[in-house]
Amino acid sequence: MAEVKITGLHKRYGAFHAVRGIDLDIRDGQFTVLVGPSGCGKSTLLRTIAGLEEISEGTIEIGGEVVNDFRPRDRDVAMVFQDYALYPHMSVAKNIGFGLKARKMPKPEVEVRVAEAARMLGITPLLGRFPRQLSGGQRQRVAIGRAIVRNPRIFLFDEPLSNLDAQLRDEMRGEIKRLHQDIATTMIYVTHDQIEAMTLADRIVLMRDGLIEQQGAPLELFEHPASTFVAGFLGSPRMSFLPGTLALDAGAAAIRLADALLPLARGRGLKGVVDGQQVLLGLRPEHLTRAHTAMPEQGTFRYEATIDLLQPTGSRSYATFRLAGAPVMAELQAHDVSRPGEKLAIDINMNRASIFDATTERAI
Repeated sequence: MAEVKITGLHKRYGAFHAVRGIDLDIRDGQFTVLVGPSGCGKSTLLRTIAGLEEISEGTIEIGGEVVNDFRPRDRDVAMVFQDYALYPHMSVAKNIGFGLKARKMPKPEVEVRVAEAARMLGITPLLGRFPRQLSGGQRQRVAIGRAIVRNPRIFLFDEPLSNLDAQLRDEMRGEIKRLHQDIATTMIYVTHDQIEAMTLADRIVLMRDGLIEQQGAPLELFEHPASTFVAGFLGSPRMSFLPGTLALDAGAAAIRLADALLPLARGRGLKGVVDGQQVLLGLRPEHLTRAHTAMPEQGTFRYEATIDLLQPTGSRSYATFRLAGAPVMAELQAHDVSRPGEKLAIDINMNRASIFDATTERAI
């Protein structure tokens, strides 16, 4: 079993507090993605799990055993970096099997493991080639193969796709996802790319300034962000935030913007709020669509918008207009609008909107 349990973990570099009291439980076989902006502490946290960085305080358990004092090689983890670190004078087969050979594994077993890893990654025809003869994606597959042959309890990935172009990143995301489905081993993956996080993870851990801002299933964080930071970090195009005032009257609630009053569903379940409270209304482009009915549906607010900017993406277009003086983006079908300057009835789905306290920027 390869559960990982982190309790009260701190990492300091002199006066700099890189990781600040992290508590984290990772289930056996789970694909966990640590995501956040540069400098948030995600790679440092990963390196402490690998044993490449000593912790300042706290405990790390792998499979129920505290490993604080274990050397990296004794933790039974395999790490894949963004730098492939392949030996240029060795063939692909020898690169993949190098670690096993260094551990004095019998040659026949090394060959069997290398062949199996190559089969899983679709690189069997490349085993006789050298790194200089490989593309970036092929080199990364070799680096992953070198980890697979070790048969570790945990795979650790530190920004493994950041050096690849967009098309190769898409391909390798699929390869890594397929690998996890095939071997069902615990994987912990670091990235600053929210698309990688959303597509790969069973569970996302979103970090900020050395702390966990929110963790949960990808869709949970996307649809129920705990803060404006989470809401703005996940989703492309990003969420729009509109300043407003909470209006409460006999059990009914609405958000008053500069030029509109947007009613909220009675079952919204707002707690600890007061009439007149300053809030931020969070709207994603997919919450706003072109009106196709004579009257708006329940929980929907209709707004007559003048399109300022149009960004076609093929079957869909993103249209920007101003609401309460702030730019807001709507996701439309390609044929819904043809040019900027058009007037369009936009339905805003208030049942899916997020609401945040304007001072704390936390969800309410």
